[in-house]
Parts: sequence; structure tokens; C-alpha cells
Amino acid sequence: MSDLARLRDLLAARSYERRRVVLASGRESDFFIDCKQTILTAEGHALVGRAMFAALGGLPPCDAVAGVELGGCPLASAVSLTSFVSGRPLDALYVRKAVKDHGSRRLIEGDRALCPGLPVALLEDVVTTGGSSLRAVEALTSAGARVVGVLALVDREEGATEAFTAADLPLVSLFKKSDFTDGS
Repeated sequence: MSDLARLRDLLAARSYERRRVVLASGRESDFFIDCKQTILTAEGHALVGRAMFAALGGLPPCDAVAGVELGGCPLASAVSLTSFVSGRPLDALYVRKAVKDHGSRRLIEGDRALCPGLPVALLEDVVTTGGSSLRAVEALTSAGARVVGVLALVDREEGATEAFTAADLPLVSLFKKSDFTDGS
């Protein structure tokens, strides 16, 4: 079984739930996919690292990967580790939703890796409307990075593609809503 097929099976078994939920976008949905339930297993972490590292080939080249708090952070770590083992090291960055209110007061963790124009791919566990991703792109851009595109584990197919197109950011998704639902 391929890594992608196994990852899809794990997501379906551990992360997908058919139930009503209010999403970060404020929208209501009849299904929820909590990717962290899969990503934070040892097998899931390894699989997502390999699958997303390979999928970066669908975006313009990057020298770092950034994960949006909270779901994208383990993705960035998994891809960074896989990249190192594969001989093409990519540093990981974590983008907070708000500036840390104590200690370093950072919005971006790992920011010492940032240099002007650094090409960065933004990693997300699930994209819906693209709002939180676009806020992270703005934070990274303000810090000097050049975001080359977005790589999502799951696209809910609810507007993110259009939002990223309007922002001139390519989107690559490993899975779509239809991979877990009957299309409804």
C-alpha cells in the first residue's frame, strides 16, 4: 500500500467524523476532520512527512516550510525531518495566530531562519475558506519571506481554492472532501 493510500485510510479511521460542527471560518458543517488525531500518531507523522515532502514538487521551489498554529505545526516538523533525511533540508517555521504575549513575543517561531525573500511553502492540515492561511501568508510576508504556495492535507472544497487563486498562490491538496464523504 502506498504512503498516500495508508494516510488516507488513517485519516478516515481516526480523524473523520460525520457530525455537526462550527468551523474556524464560522461556517457550520455536517462533518469534521480532526487531522491531528492522525498526524500525532507515530505512523501518521511519518506518513504525512513523506507524503507532503513529495507533494512539495507541485509547488514552486521552497527553502523552508511553515505550519499554521496548531494543525500545521506538526506538518512542518514532519516535512522538515523528512527533508533532512532525504538530503534536501528545509527548515520549519510555526506561524502563531497572535503574537505570543510573554517571553519572546514572537508571531513566527523559528524566525532566525528567515532571510529576505526566503521562499516558503505554507502547510495546513485542513483548508476551508483560506482565511487563516492568508493571515499566515501576510505574517510571513511581513517578516520578509516569499510564500510560494499552500500545501494542504485536506481541502474541504469550500472556497479556499478561489481565495488562493485570487491571492496568486497555488494550492496543492493531498485529499479533498470527496475522499472522505459521499460527495454530499
